[in-house]
Amino acid sequence: MAKVKVATDWLDTCSGCHMSILDIDERIVALSQLVEFTSSPVTDLKHPPEDGVTVGILTGAVSNDHQEEVAQEMRERCKILISLGDCSVFGGICAMRNLFDTEEVLRRGYVETESTAPGQEIPRSEEIGKLFDRVKALNEVVKVDVHIPGCPPPADAIWFALTELLAGRIPILTGDNLTYE
Repeated sequence: MAKVKVATDWLDTCSGCHMSILDIDERIVALSQLVEFTSSPVTDLKHPPEDGVTVGILTGAVSNDHQEEVAQEMRERCKILISLGDCSVFGGICAMRNLFDTEEVLRRGYVETESTAPGQEIPRSEEIGKLFDRVKALNEVVKVDVHIPGCPPPADAIWFALTELLAGRIPILTGDNLTYE
């Protein structure tokens, strides 16, 4: 039997959700017998394969045009898209930036911090993602099939969701698997 292909990536995030994936501990060995991780932010393969995957997992909010492109590519290349973690599901702590003007945020971050050398300017380049005026949850940018909240979500919730999908069911999170911490 062919393994189910899974791709992951992170957007505007701290990487805690990907650490929770690793926190499924020894169950990851059992999972590796059933799935092939085709791409991930922690591997050399960064993009889901063009021929697609069954499950795509995105963590983090959508804060700039580069992240929006990553979300759109993942959505195009996966059958089932999981929004993993509070930043992806709700905008999370990243959305606190929505309380401030974008130029004000850039000025504070690149020019006015206590550790910034004098004379610095806000970097401007096509290679740097252009910040949106408002941070967005993933489902504001692309269709999401499964939402797994939590900061980060418990490893057991991730394990439950993945095993439900492998069994051909859309997971319904309840009890300890549904957290908003």
